[in-house]
Amino acid sequence: MAISLTENAAKHVAAQLAARGKGVGIRIGVTTTGCSGMAYVLEFVDQLNGEDRIFENHGVSVIVDAKSLAYLDGTEMDFVKHGVNEGFEFHNPNVKAECGCGESFTV
Repeated sequence: MAISLTENAAKHVAAQLAARGKGVGIRIGVTTTGCSGMAYVLEFVDQLNGEDRIFENHGVSVIVDAKSLAYLDGTEMDFVKHGVNEGFEFHNPNVKAECGCGESFTV
């Protein structure tokens, strides 16, 4: 099981961690919400939990809890710019459908 970051995503996360001045990495998880059932959750991690899985990508630690890992296995997170908009995009091979607005998904 694995989660990966593109080089662009890793650079962005590393810059954000440096600006915060603390943190061991970024947590990627899922939560139940939206019209399709699940949404991605991102948060900085200052302290690891016992159940956390850690994946290193381009010098950045990606932390995932055991429950979320089942839904995120094989996911690649990218950081992209489209005109004036920028943000993270998830390429998750487990997704079966997404809602029309793109805020939630189902597996």
